[in-house]
Amino acid sequence: MARYLIQVSYTSESWATQVANPTNRLEAVANMLAPAGIKFVDSYYAFGEFDMVVIADGPDNVSTAAGVIAVAAGGAVSKLQTTPLLTPEEGLAAITKAGSIGYSPAVS
Repeated sequence: MARYLIQVSYTSESWATQVANPTNRLEAVANMLAPAGIKFVDSYYAFGEFDMVVIADGPDNVSTAAGVIAVAAGGAVSKLQTTPLLTPEEGLAAITKAGSIGYSPAVS
């Protein structure tokens, strides 16, 4: 399982629909994505640049991307951003491995 941070902003039309008929969209979307193997670990309504923030587990990048694309294609969101997350151990392994790559920046 891979973990992802998913940030979503609604369209004004979507907000209007929800104001007219309030429902827990976080729960509804979680249920829709579950058959694809995507599980919401934690989710929040938010304010600011994004209206919802979700921490999700997905079986792999392709399956998770498919779920995110399906949500984006529905037309209810104006912005959707997905960030793959690394555990502290994975981050340290990546940092350690970076030391063996041998990259050197161009010098001006």
